[in-house]
Amino acid sequence: MGSRAITPTETKHRSRRHNLVLLGVAAFVVAVDQLTKWWALVTLDDRDIDLVWTLRLNLVHNTGAAFGLGQGLEAVIAVVALLFVIFVAWASWGGRRLSLPPVLLGMILGGAIGNLADRALRTGDGFLGGAVVDFVDLQWWPVFNAADSAIVVAGVILVLTAPRYRQSDDEPDGATSNSSTELNPPHGP
Repeated sequence: MGSRAITPTETKHRSRRHNLVLLGVAAFVVAVDQLTKWWALVTLDDRDIDLVWTLRLNLVHNTGAAFGLGQGLEAVIAVVALLFVIFVAWASWGGRRLSLPPVLLGMILGGAIGNLADRALRTGDGFLGGAVVDFVDLQWWPVFNAADSAIVVAGVILVLTAPRYRQSDDEPDGATSNSSTELNPPHGP
């Protein structure tokens, strides 16, 4: 089966749909993350809740990076997350559609924004030095939150599905604007 060139109108609609999905998923992740953190701050301030097996809810204020690593590097971690958010915005709305699936990219973006909000809005030392609220404690794994979960799940799925995406080489030059960096799922058999 041959493929046809993608028209500029189709590219515009795909980009709009891609950005809406990305934004919707990111907004959902930020909302869930911030609501669960608010609940944890109110409910877990003076107690832990044991759930199942080793799973418990235990309030922790994390000033480091993922899983409590990187203590003392709060500003560096926050700047890297902020640069990621800026890059995704530039790439998605600057006319270049990122080659990653928008749902997964939205999960990562939402997680980054959720944890950045903690660093920016919670009491801390210096620029973006606030602590991230973590509360899901397996007792055999570092304590984490909904934003961390979204980032890790999306990252794992991206790694596992990366071979399914390939450089688009079946579009003629000029078929889409900036298509040289766009990856598409492979065509069926």
